[in-house]
Amino acid sequence: MANITFPFAAVIGQEKAKNALIWNIINPKIGGVLISGEKGTAKSTLVRGLAGIAPWIKIINLPLNISEDMLIGSIDFEHAVKHGEKRFEPGLLYYANGGAIYVDEVNLLSDHIAKSLLEAASSGECIVEREGLSYRHEARFFLIGSMNPEEGGLRPQLLDRFGLFVEAEGEHDLRKRAEIARRRLEYEKSPSLFEGKWLAETKKLAVSIERARNTLLRVEVTENAMRLAASFAQESNCAGHRAEIAIIETAKAITAFDSRTVLSIDDISEAAKYALPHRARQQEENRQQQSPPDPELEPDASEADSNSQERRQESEPAENSRPERESSDPEDIESGKQDISENGNSEASEAEQEAPEQIFDPAEAFEVSSWLKETRGAIVKKGSGKRSLVTTGSKHGRYVRYTLPKGSDISDIALGATLRAAAANTKIRHANGMAVSISEDDIRIKIRERRTGNTIVFVVDASGSMGARRQMSAVKGAILSLLNDAYRKRDKVSLIAFRKESAELLLGITRSVDLAEKQLSVLPTGGLTPLAAGIDMAYDIVKAAQIKDKDLLPVIVLVTDGRATYSDNSPDAFADALRAASRIGASKYKAVVIDSDRNFVRLQLAEKLAEAMNADCYQIEDLHAASVLAAVALSL
Repeated sequence: MANITFPFAAVIGQEKAKNALIWNIINPKIGGVLISGEKGTAKSTLVRGLAGIAPWIKIINLPLNISEDMLIGSIDFEHAVKHGEKRFEPGLLYYANGGAIYVDEVNLLSDHIAKSLLEAASSGECIVEREGLSYRHEARFFLIGSMNPEEGGLRPQLLDRFGLFVEAEGEHDLRKRAEIARRRLEYEKSPSLFEGKWLAETKKLAVSIERARNTLLRVEVTENAMRLAASFAQESNCAGHRAEIAIIETAKAITAFDSRTVLSIDDISEAAKYALPHRARQQEENRQQQSPPDPELEPDASEADSNSQERRQESEPAENSRPERESSDPEDIESGKQDISENGNSEASEAEQEAPEQIFDPAEAFEVSSWLKETRGAIVKKGSGKRSLVTTGSKHGRYVRYTLPKGSDISDIALGATLRAAAANTKIRHANGMAVSISEDDIRIKIRERRTGNTIVFVVDASGSMGARRQMSAVKGAILSLLNDAYRKRDKVSLIAFRKESAELLLGITRSVDLAEKQLSVLPTGGLTPLAAGIDMAYDIVKAAQIKDKDLLPVIVLVTDGRATYSDNSPDAFADALRAASRIGASKYKAVVIDSDRNFVRLQLAEKLAEAMNADCYQIEDLHAASVLAAVALSL
């Protein structure tokens, strides 16, 4: 009874997830599948059901709390104690060879475990060099992962390793929802009877899969098929070349499952729907980085898409430093006054200075997508929060691996690792009747990880240029949304605003998000844009805070359109702002730039600031959780 699982064929809906799993069984070279979806959408049920349709495939569950020793293997402790010899004790990767590894909630997998898993998955072998032991073995497997995006995103280096990506959604049809409940209750009442009811369907699917595995060897991939797969990957702006390989291997499985031996256009198109969603990058980001197209490679005018011509026409003005406007729209004319002159200052400086101050109400707050990547690798001794996974120097936190002690201060001993290091040498030492003799060289100490919050310093542009097109309302709404996210992650926050001729610290570093919201709601807008002063103040505050608290994990969030119009230090205000931004970049403080420019022509000044700060850069609209591409492509 314990081995009876809910039949794969009995699961209602989730056709994409079913297809992706079946194709990987037929052709493991696809590289696995990541199933992302809300809780209760049969993600784990489908994976467990694979045992019925593919009993020859070993599917090994990888627990989130697995240790490095359990994953890659270590010295056989019992053999070492009895015989004084070092012998390899296999880990989970050894037993997964020729099968699959399933990781539920893969987005919560520890960083060091993910690295070991990726190394074995990419090389096809596991190399163990530890405790005086040297061993290697084959580890050819494909990854199956499931995750709930509400609990955080997946790191890009792990995301790209999955050949296919599938969104699992709950059923909306009332009759199907009722049938799901009926089948589940029937299964729980008598698992064996329910399994027998679906046995014919299960065997039929198993036979089809086995036939497809044999057909796969005869599937032919034409040159045109490879070109089409490459064109799909190129159009989606995929980094690297895993995308087109995954498309081809998936298309081969589709062809074999249909009992055919030649790929068709439909096979390639269908495969692309699964292989590209998690690899596609934002079009705008890549158009900015691409060089102008080669005229010889341009298609004929009759074949060109009229929409692409319109996009080129719209993007041409942005490439000029002084675009000419022909629009008669008052808002366009007003925003046109904001354009940057050759010395970096705004032509509307006097207008900004004379314009009356305004207080804009915040736009409606929203649920933010992944916008702040975790600060990984940092070492802290104290702190609390839920944002970043860090290595802790205290005895609190989850034990993830061990290391040799540094200096004479030995505490938090990793007992298992210490015993294994000593076991092989016990016979040659004077054990005095002890089973294991431990010397100082054998001692290993624990490395622990835990989550902690960040200190986020918001630097807000409150100058007159933010009043155009009511940009400040959108900015306040976005910051309120980020403050709500900071509250959930237990971050500390600080708020700086710059306008007129200086920057002002509105709120020192605090855990009170409410105070930050109150200061933000009454923040007036107007005057010049002393951008450099705001960035410099943020740098000084973070530097002073780190002197007081060495465990501080600072993040500087600059919200601006980048249109600097005033500087105490230089006639070129924007150049002075770049100088201040470079200081943050050189200090290696984590930074994020949010571009609030909503004008008809975007001058991409925020992107230049982000480059100088070595910061991630987002448009305000990218922060919305509805922006699925940003949420998938970026990690927390």
